[in-house]
Amino acid sequence: MTIPKVLVADPISERGIAELAEGKLLQVDVITGQTEEQLLKIISQYQGLVVRSQTKVTARLLEAATQLKVVGRAGVGVDNVDVEAATKKGVIVMNTPGGNTVSTAEHTFSLMMAISRNIAQADASVKAGKWDRKSFEGVELHGKNLAILGMGRIGTEVASRAIAFGMRVLAYDPYLSAGRAKSLGVELVERLDEIIPQADYITVHMPLTPETKHMINAERLTKARKGVRIINCARGGLVDEDALFNALKTRHVAAAALDVFEQEPPPANCPLRELNNVVFTPHLGASTAEAQESVGIEVAQQIRAAILQGEIRNAVNMPSVDAKTMVQLSPYVSLGEKMGLFLSQIVSKRSSAININFQGKINELNTKPVTRAVLLGFLRQAGGEEVNIVNVPGFAEHLGLNVTESSESLSPDFAELIELTATGEGGWSSVAGTFFGSTPRIVKINGRHVEARPEGVIFIFENKDRPGIVGEVGTLFGKHGVNIASMSLSRNEVGGRALTVLNLDSVPGPALVAELLDNPDIFSCQTVNLGK
Repeated sequence: MTIPKVLVADPISERGIAELAEGKLLQVDVITGQTEEQLLKIISQYQGLVVRSQTKVTARLLEAATQLKVVGRAGVGVDNVDVEAATKKGVIVMNTPGGNTVSTAEHTFSLMMAISRNIAQADASVKAGKWDRKSFEGVELHGKNLAILGMGRIGTEVASRAIAFGMRVLAYDPYLSAGRAKSLGVELVERLDEIIPQADYITVHMPLTPETKHMINAERLTKARKGVRIINCARGGLVDEDALFNALKTRHVAAAALDVFEQEPPPANCPLRELNNVVFTPHLGASTAEAQESVGIEVAQQIRAAILQGEIRNAVNMPSVDAKTMVQLSPYVSLGEKMGLFLSQIVSKRSSAININFQGKINELNTKPVTRAVLLGFLRQAGGEEVNIVNVPGFAEHLGLNVTESSESLSPDFAELIELTATGEGGWSSVAGTFFGSTPRIVKINGRHVEARPEGVIFIFENKDRPGIVGEVGTLFGKHGVNIASMSLSRNEVGGRALTVLNLDSVPGPALVAELLDNPDIFSCQTVNLGK
């Protein structure tokens, strides 16, 4: 019997290597620092590949990896792995999202202390032969307001430490339920623009998405308290570095600490380098011996489980089902994820519960992967790359989101139907989808019958049902250069309120939306972007 081989292409902890080789059930080869050309010559021997950030797992490398079953990334991000190519080759890609939680939380708190007591500046002064105590007077953390933007694993750990220091912790996270916030001992703030003016300290722990890029910008910094201090150990780009520079230079922001940057390493002409009230560290959030050992052990255990038992943990590109079942489920999984993403964009306020209702013949299949896909879409903006189809139920639980499933043997209007309902402080919102033949369609929004393709840009508005309103809207969209691909209308009664759903070729701009809402017969509108 041939022993499966695993290649460790980037350095991981010795305990991780020992974990992989335990029982001699796997042959473990540690060959680090290889170029792509060198890896191409040997990769065909291996069923498992372990990398960190140095080795690039390209489509070319995956094509040559004829026996490869699993790639394990010892860390959170998988930017150096061509996940799409791996999926096409049937290769599982796994990461280790929990290994650096404590390490990054502690680094965040260390930087908070450093910019409160001017530690880096005082150290440099004393080493230069000076003894200038008056210039480095600091401030205490006790009694101060800490705003945590993003209450995932790391934000939660930061909160517990801040509470222990006597800080008042304010939390902003659109996906954190009120019950979960209460149990953590933090005060939930509904809107980002409400939390900024209250904060003495701001620390960001969000994934970098189009929605969160430059969430700390010039406009929000002007609303912040004079003397606020800002820490970013999450992702470069969450803080607008140009706006931060200006606020630091005027001392409206007293100090900042950055472990991550929009460009890494920051260029030599980065203006922030000129300032004495900012502290830099070179992306050290996960750089502790314990974190490195933890991710090494975690990735080793996942690789062993995948190769020896066929068990999938923390996979970023496939659910835990066999290939035959996945072929049947694939259309439902795709529709479920898009519907979850759709629902996340129409809910009025944070949700505490979501129900996935399956009706008709879909109940003949294993719907668990569909439920996970729904959650993945619904929580995509909250979790970023940390969340995948395997670990998303735990992420939902962490946020206090109660997830339920229900089923009905028959659907009154369709052969099969998936309907999602989210409830929370703002009431409820729902969306339902089905297939017309093999073509997916959204067929209900908030209980109203519609028909729309679950793709691209979808624009929803509620209007008075009267002659001419559709023409007025079409003219307005044409005026602003936005093409309407398809339209669906639903009304509760003649002359009553109508719901109109448009598939658009592009996102409508703020001017178009504002002009639309100036019409007294249009009551509300929402833009949903499902991507390509």
